[in-house]
Amino acid sequence: MRHEIHDLIAPLPGTARQVHSFHFGPAQAPGKVYIQASLHADELPGMLVAWHLKQRLAELEAAGRLRHEIVLVPVANPVGLEQVLMDVPLGRYELESGQNFNRWFVDLSEEVGNLVEEQLNDDAQHNLDLIRRHLAAALSRQRPTTQLQSLRLTLQRLACDADMVLDLHCDFEAVAHLYTTPEAWPRVEPLARYIGAEACLLATDSGGQSFDECFTLLWWQLQQRFGARFAIPSGSFAVTVELRGQGDVNHGLASLDCQALVDYLIHFGAIEGLPPALPELPFPATPLAGVEPVAAPVGGLLVFSALPGEYLQAGQLVAEIIDPVSDRVTPVHCNNPGLLYARSLKRMATAGMIIAHVAGREAYRSGYLLSP
Repeated sequence: MRHEIHDLIAPLPGTARQVHSFHFGPAQAPGKVYIQASLHADELPGMLVAWHLKQRLAELEAAGRLRHEIVLVPVANPVGLEQVLMDVPLGRYELESGQNFNRWFVDLSEEVGNLVEEQLNDDAQHNLDLIRRHLAAALSRQRPTTQLQSLRLTLQRLACDADMVLDLHCDFEAVAHLYTTPEAWPRVEPLARYIGAEACLLATDSGGQSFDECFTLLWWQLQQRFGARFAIPSGSFAVTVELRGQGDVNHGLASLDCQALVDYLIHFGAIEGLPPALPELPFPATPLAGVEPVAAPVGGLLVFSALPGEYLQAGQLVAEIIDPVSDRVTPVHCNNPGLLYARSLKRMATAGMIIAHVAGREAYRSGYLLSP
């Protein structure tokens, strides 16, 4: 195992933050897997899973079972981790800029495409190596001017040449679920089965240039641009894995999730061994554009009637909002059938607040599909 320390831009004199990466596997590996946790720094189940995984990977490396390089970043956001205001962790948005930590990673598809166009040919492996080389060089030429840009570029540079990128998150109160692309779904489905994902949400471009999509979109855009003339492979696929809710930080669940990741990496071929039989998929993959964000029409006490993991019929009651002054009770229903996979932790709703997400089978939204 090799431990690397990556210094971020210091925002003020006397301050310093680093990203720590742990590199396992053979020096000249035929493939690379990148795994990070807690890019939203208040989402901690993945950080505990990464800690368990670090111990397992060390054992597997000592046993000579690692076929691919596996890079693990257990604390992907030291900036957000430090943002605690009056005992409340605020790790989703950078306080200085107000930006979501998991949005607006740099898009280099046009620049890389311009650089490689004259050198592409019909050899997919040649094109894969060429594009990765120019992507890494383009990222190295970027000059961040803020700590947030520095963090984003550090993570992109670590993952830009990975065959697989796993970004470990969680929701507020939720069942296990994941986000990936329709193109990657055949390779991701075994992970969904091992992790017990109850919702699998697919989109090629959900808007916002999130960490997972800054890799998959680059390869997709190059395929759209050059695919009719040259052999452009899918050089990387990425998955955002949502490990239930923010309160689900315990060794029991983390141990199970760690084993699920190891089983998937065996199935993928990154770890030597025989993978366990694939479990049943709890709920079929559905389009991210079919997710209904259920909003509170008024403010008041939020009393849920539906639980995460419950399949709802169209028009079913999700929650009631109670005004304790006027005694008015406002029911909130979902419009479409689907799986309620996540709901708010808050129990005081403001008017217009998103209180739950329901995964429907039919796409009906377009444009920006992510939460703020």
